[in-house]
Amino acid sequence: MKAQESTSAPEMMGHPKGLFYLFFAELWERFSFYGMKALLVLYMIKQLLFTDEMSFGVFAAYMSLVYVTPLIGGMLADKFLGFRKAIIIGGVFMTLGHLLLTIEMPVFFYGSLALIIVGNGFFKPNISTFVGSLYHKKDPRRDSGFTIFYMGINIGGALAPLLCALVAEMYGWHYGFILAGLGMITGLIVFYRGIKSGVFGNHGLPPSQEIYNQKVAGLNRGNLIALLSFLSVPLFALGIYLHHYEHFIVWLAAFLIVGVLVQIYLKSDKVEKSRLIVIGYLTMLMTLFWAVFEQAGSSLTLFADRNVNLIWLSAAQTNSINSLFIIALAIPFSALWAYLTRINRNPNSAIKSGMGLLFLGIGFLVFALSARDVDALARTPMFYLFAGYFILTIGELFISPIGLSKMTELSPTKYVSFVMGVFFSSSFFGHFFAGKIASLTALKKGEVNIFSEGFFGKITAWVTGLDYTQITTANVPGFEQLYSYVSVYAGFGVLMVLLGLLAIVISPIIKKLMGGIN
Repeated sequence: MKAQESTSAPEMMGHPKGLFYLFFAELWERFSFYGMKALLVLYMIKQLLFTDEMSFGVFAAYMSLVYVTPLIGGMLADKFLGFRKAIIIGGVFMTLGHLLLTIEMPVFFYGSLALIIVGNGFFKPNISTFVGSLYHKKDPRRDSGFTIFYMGINIGGALAPLLCALVAEMYGWHYGFILAGLGMITGLIVFYRGIKSGVFGNHGLPPSQEIYNQKVAGLNRGNLIALLSFLSVPLFALGIYLHHYEHFIVWLAAFLIVGVLVQIYLKSDKVEKSRLIVIGYLTMLMTLFWAVFEQAGSSLTLFADRNVNLIWLSAAQTNSINSLFIIALAIPFSALWAYLTRINRNPNSAIKSGMGLLFLGIGFLVFALSARDVDALARTPMFYLFAGYFILTIGELFISPIGLSKMTELSPTKYVSFVMGVFFSSSFFGHFFAGKIASLTALKKGEVNIFSEGFFGKITAWVTGLDYTQITTANVPGFEQLYSYVSVYAGFGVLMVLLGLLAIVISPIIKKLMGGIN
């Protein structure tokens, strides 16, 4: 982007000053997002009286679509809007979505989720890419800067479930949603102040002001994009409502993403082509990671509500545990990467991604192990919930912020926002499969999940100490539901450990394809 070639911008604490404005803007945007996310499944089950399976379906469709729209938002920012205008449009849409969610009518429920989906498409990829644009491609501060930025995400993610859930319990669900909306408004104000104070230099402007101002049907391109985005809201609302058919959207999205990447690949030089292969590989690993990790907010929230002896926190508030650990670990990890770089010992990104999957698997095995200390009421000690989330967090810090950083380095310059959108599509596909995994934990009369019998049944018995036949025969309240959770967690825990080890083994091959990027 011509408007972003200059790198002159004020600095603070050894980083571009604009990083800290983006840090706080993202903090408050994530406060709104995670505040609503923590309440959503419990709200559907307890207030709207949806079944577990329907709630998982709506939640998965919503969370999937939230992460597919960044592909479109990234392309529009690359070609027309620039990062600044895209972020503002996205923030306005998301604010409307959170506030309208307070109206308890189906049309507003699905419409509100759709507004957040469209808004996130503009906000999410472009604020992350904006961070990358503040650094030169080989700036050694880059990974450290993204880890600091990632901590901002998780401060918002930690505060939101605690406060929004508390407000929802004290005053009602709708007040919790209002508080989430106020968080989004705060994020917009912080970002706008950053623009006005000039901390971004000339970064984030439209790639061509002339193209942006061109009139189409009497509107300049920026206003036309905002109008068409608003008109798309009913389509996304319908997509959530018809969540049973989401697999068609998944296949369509996969076809479109691969098609565009192939076109970019054919136009690229030799080094860019090999890096695009790595982008696809890292995106697939992230998809696997999110598919299992994102039981948080769905099945793990219900597991906490039904089968964990909770102390101090409600089930909705347990969604803050992961973010609290990230806040505690982000700075140490940032310092660790910087130190390892100085002594030339920093593992390459392919190894880090494998480590992320490995720790993810271990974390879910810890959740499954909790069944060995179950009490007579089918409730497990809260210690295991904290320990599992702690290990998951280590895995997340190995794979997610580093992946964000690598996308901005590996991507051909003129496609950087689209490639960031591709990386975020891992969350789209991951949440789709996360919904399928969560549905395996729902009790269905006369049906047995695949982790209860055969080879996987033996793994479950080995990890959890529970025997499915004895549980169903005894018919003790709560134990069958507990088994449905821990059997799934044990099976996928073992699978992720094996895939993580495989990724580490093949990391030298991936490293060669990265063309000098670590």
